[in-house]
Order: sequence, then structure tokens, then C-alpha cells
Amino acid sequence: MDDAIYKKVAKVLDTMPNGFSATESGVEIKLLKKIFTPEQAELFCNLRLTFETVEEIAQRTGRPLEGLKERLISMAKSGQLFMIKLGRTRYFKMLPWVFGIYEFQLGRLDRELAELNEEYRPVFGRQFFSATPQLMQVLPIEEQISEKEEPLPYEKVSSVIENGQSFLVNDCICKKEQDLLDKPCDRPLQVCLAIAPIPGIFDNSPLGRVISKSEAYELMKKTEEEGLVHLSGNVQYGPFYICNCCKCCCGVLRSINELGIPAAEVVNAHYYAEIDPDKCISCGLCLDERCQVGAIEEGEDAYRIIHDRCIGCGLCITTCPAEAVRLVHKGKEELVTPPATEEAWFEERGRKRGVDFSAYK
Repeated sequence: MDDAIYKKVAKVLDTMPNGFSATESGVEIKLLKKIFTPEQAELFCNLRLTFETVEEIAQRTGRPLEGLKERLISMAKSGQLFMIKLGRTRYFKMLPWVFGIYEFQLGRLDRELAELNEEYRPVFGRQFFSATPQLMQVLPIEEQISEKEEPLPYEKVSSVIENGQSFLVNDCICKKEQDLLDKPCDRPLQVCLAIAPIPGIFDNSPLGRVISKSEAYELMKKTEEEGLVHLSGNVQYGPFYICNCCKCCCGVLRSINELGIPAAEVVNAHYYAEIDPDKCISCGLCLDERCQVGAIEEGEDAYRIIHDRCIGCGLCITTCPAEAVRLVHKGKEELVTPPATEEAWFEERGRKRGVDFSAYK
């Protein structure tokens, strides 16, 4: 099979702010071959990062209108592009590799795709986390935020949930991938929450389970008990998901733990934990069972936080029998305000990566 069209897709994806780095082995091309047919790859390259109707796509690209809608819908169902339906009109746009095409392969993920992605992950991860703004921000366990801290709305799980009108819980693709690679996780699988500001938007979703707002809150509580980190989109307005992540499966947290990338480059964290040495009884529960990024170490008389590794999730606090841990809001010199919206994130990220993606706006 001719690789030219897949190299074209790879170039398009790498032109996006998120990036899609090339490898010496060409595994990224194998990934694209697994996901796209040549015809689908050509159509993908004709799309933009902004929503368009079928008619707008046909007019802009010169593609025949006949059959185009059906092809786009089929690609959306295969996780190759994003589609929403408002009333009787469907809108389509292209997706980056992450967050995007990879996560949308949940329904198609098999061992071959899992193996290819696992091979590609170190190369992609080092490129992806070398630029800011970060893809995700940490949402701490809200009950552990002191009233004195006055958290901003984008720092709170409740704000993200309250801004939604539709909720869908899905399997975690990272956990599913590791299970296919014979590395199953002992934590719950169905923990990824999608959120939309429009009622009923998930009603016909082929994957996942539609839940209520109260069930979304229950899910957050359950994942906190299971020791999972809340991660959401690194924007101020409009995060549309909350991932609940573990150190053994999550591609983001594994980049800290396995690739050795500094935590501050991987996620945007607004808080850090602090252990009171006078209260700590050195039970080790925080280190052994709760921390997902190796940010706690044993000292001579008490455990202590490794500040540069801590992502301020709050998991170490909820089970401390001595109540020796607290969350502290970062100072102005450390805080990084997220971009306002996804569009602003793209602009800032593209500028810092030095890529011109104007053709796909």
C-alpha cells in the first residue's frame, strides 16, 4: 500500500498545535494505516478544526455533495473525526491525534492497535509534553480545598459538572489498552466522564452510558475513593471531559512516572500537598496507596512531599489517619492561568510550537 496519503495525514496532524511527531521506525504511519483507509485519509485532510456542515465542506473543497454526508457520518462513528447533531443539522470537524483520534478509537481498539500505540507513546510523549500550554489541568478533590483558598471556577470539579447538561460515562481507553497488553488494572474501567452544555447530546451514543448530573457527582466520589486523579481540559471555560487516572495506565501520568518528564510540563496543577511533620505518624499510606506520581518520600521522622513532582490532586489527604496533609494553593510565581477556551489553547500552543495551522481553522 502506498504510504503517500498516510504521510500526508501525518504531516497534517503534526501541523496541528498538538503535534504528531515522526519516528525512525515509521510506527506512526502504521497507526494511521490501521485507523484510516486511503479514501478516508484523503477526506480527513480536507477538514478543518472548526465545525462545518456537509454543504460547507462540499462547497469549500469542491467534493461532490452526493454520498459525502454518509462518508462523514461513517468516519465519525469510527472515531476519525468529530460530529455533533443540532436539530436536524450535523456538523463535522477534524481531530488532533491527542486529545482526539486516539481516544475516539475506544470502540475499535484491539491488540494490534494497542501495541502500535504503546510503541509510539514514548516518542509522541516526549514531543507532546515539550510544549505548553499543557493538554490537561488537575482538578483537586474539592472537599480538601480550604475555604480560605477561594478557588477559581476552572479549578473545581463542581464548576465543570454544573456547566454541563448532558453526561456520558465511558470506559477508559488507557485501561482498555493496558488490559489488551496483558497488564490489567485493578481499578474500575468505566470512569471517563464526557460533559456537554446541550441536553440530550449523548442520547444516541454507540458507546458509554448516559448518566444524570447526580450520577456524575457519584462517579467523582467513587473515583476519589479508588485513588484516581481528576484531569480535565486545560482551559478556563468549556472543559468537556473529566478523566480519572491511575499511574499504571494513564498516558499522561505515565509520562511523569516512566518517561521522567517534569510534572509541571505534563499537567497544569494549581495546588500542592504539604505534610505537617509534627502530625505525621509515618504509616506510609499516602505513598504506598494514594500518590499516583511518586511525589512522596519517607524522611527520618515523617513523610514529606517532593514539591516538583506533586500535582496537587489531594488523594493523599483523604485517607491520612492523622490528618497531617493539606492542600496549598500555589503562589503567583508558580501559577499558570489556562487559556480561556479551546480555540485560545490552539492559538497559544501553535505559536509556541512554531506551527502555522491557519489552513485548518
